[in-house]
Amino acid sequence: MHIVFLTSEYPKDGLPHGGVGTFIRILARGLVKHKIEVSIIGLNYIQKDEVQNDKGVKIYRYKRSNVPKMGWLLNNNILNKALKSLHNKHTIDIVESAELGLAFINKIPKIKYLIRMHGGHHFFAESENRGVESWKAFQEKRSFRKVDHIIGVSEYVLNHTAKVLEFEAKRGEVIFNPANLDMFYPADYSKEIKGRIFFAGSICEKKGIRQLVKALPIIKKAVPEAHLIIAGRDTKIRGTQDSYLDYLKTEIPEEVKDDIYFLGSIENTQIPKEIEKAEVCAYPSHMEAMPLAWIEVLSMGKAFVGSNLGPGPEAVKHGETGLLCNPLDIDDLAKQIIIMLQSREKARQMGQNAIEDVYKRFDLEVLIEKNIRMYESLKE
Repeated sequence: MHIVFLTSEYPKDGLPHGGVGTFIRILARGLVKHKIEVSIIGLNYIQKDEVQNDKGVKIYRYKRSNVPKMGWLLNNNILNKALKSLHNKHTIDIVESAELGLAFINKIPKIKYLIRMHGGHHFFAESENRGVESWKAFQEKRSFRKVDHIIGVSEYVLNHTAKVLEFEAKRGEVIFNPANLDMFYPADYSKEIKGRIFFAGSICEKKGIRQLVKALPIIKKAVPEAHLIIAGRDTKIRGTQDSYLDYLKTEIPEEVKDDIYFLGSIENTQIPKEIEKAEVCAYPSHMEAMPLAWIEVLSMGKAFVGSNLGPGPEAVKHGETGLLCNPLDIDDLAKQIIIMLQSREKARQMGQNAIEDVYKRFDLEVLIEKNIRMYESLKE
């Protein structure tokens, strides 16, 4: 079986990448270990064509067109030629993409086309209560019409998207994102720094970082040694070229300015070390499809506070593997973090429960087998 992931987000050393790219790399490497041929086709980060091999995963990155107004068409022509050429050399069985990815891809007979929903344009527009952008909405609808099968990384992302897009006849199963247990490991609690709260993620409104900053004065009243470590890349405020980080710094209450530390964008290999040093990891996202970063924390057995919105209750069993809060309610966010900081025995028990739960529901081998069965059913 030969599977092609159509993505330009596959991680490249020295360059930042998001959760979807990380997920595809984990899945692709796992499939290769099961003797499945995996190729990645996408546009390059730099202005040249490249072919690479990542532990058996063949990566084809193509120089992207920057022609004004026509770049989208020329880039899709590049991808279509690449798919056709690869198929002629090594027959492709399945092409997998995220929500918008198939809009302008020409279907090749006998290949099955799959969308794995990580949270598309309609999903986030509806969940964040903002209008859809007509061009992105058009692409997503066109992509959904072309596809043969649709799966989701959470029940929530499937159900929520179904409110605005019709795809019932193509709807498939939920397959969670796997935890990368090669990089993330059970934490050594002796390395914790008292009062440390850790956040990792893009510095933007929907990740809940502003509410976390606002909650710190409340937390410090109950736990005076509390302090916040923030790791992640800056973003632009939606609709502007203004730095969200600069805006966030103006929102920091004066009494906690010396208790918040920004690490900037750090290497993925550094993230587990920062998680290990924290007493609590708090990722109060306003919305996710199925957050890989949460699963990574849970796999280390750390005290975790997440969001009760979206698929939060699918990822975290409140009171058993972690705590959930209303991320828009600063008092509730502070309350859940305080519980974790003050009830250390309870917090560590939840952490141990989380490790067990991750191995049952998010372990790579468990989910690789589910993915293989799903791919094989598409070929039948």
